[in-house]
Amino acid sequence: MARYTGPTTKIARKFGEPIFGADKDFEKRNYPPGQHGLAAKRKKSKEYGNQLKEKQKVKYMYGVLERQFHNTYDKASRMPGQKGENLVLLLESRLDNVVYRLGIAPSRAAARQLVSHRHITLNGAVCNVPSAFVKAGDVVAVRERSKNLEVITASVASATKYSWLEFDAQTLSGKFLNMPLRADIPENINEQLIVDLYSK
Repeated sequence: MARYTGPTTKIARKFGEPIFGADKDFEKRNYPPGQHGLAAKRKKSKEYGNQLKEKQKVKYMYGVLERQFHNTYDKASRMPGQKGENLVLLLESRLDNVVYRLGIAPSRAAARQLVSHRHITLNGAVCNVPSAFVKAGDVVAVRERSKNLEVITASVASATKYSWLEFDAQTLSGKFLNMPLRADIPENINEQLIVDLYSK
C-alpha cells in the first residue's frame, strides 16, 4: 500500500484529534466522518480495536508505512528501557520529523518532500532519505541553493522551539542536541497500547 495522500482532515476526524497539526476544518467538524456523523450509533471499541487504532494513528501522524513501523518497533524493542518510549523517541529522531520540528517545513509531509527532493543536508552532506535516524550532535541544514524557497522561509517565521533542538534562523541550520524526554513530546500518544498489540 502506498503512503496516504488523501484529505488529512478526514483522517483527523476518524481519530477524534488533529493529528496532523492545527486544522481549522477539524475544529468546525470534530466528529467522525461519514453520512451520519454524530448521529451514527458507534459500537463500543474493544481492547484490540483500541490498540489497533492507536497504532494506525501514530503511523498516520509520522507518515510511516506498516513495514517501516514494524521495523522501528523491532529496533525499539532491542534497546534498553521501555519499548513504547523507545519507539516514540526513534520516530522523533527520523530526519523528516527533525526537519519539521526545527520549523524548516510546516508539516511532516512537507518535510518529507523537502528531504526527498534533496533540499536538506545532514552533517554537511545532502541526504534524501526521510527515514534516516539523526543522532545527538548531528547538524541538519537547508542546502545553500534552497534557502530562498517560499515554503521554508514562511515556515521558519512561525516555528516552535523545542528543548532538544538548536536552530539558527540566519543560516537555516539546526543541531540535534540530544534525544528528547518522553514528557517533552507534545503528541497525544498512548504507546503502551502499541506495545500490547505487538506483544500478542
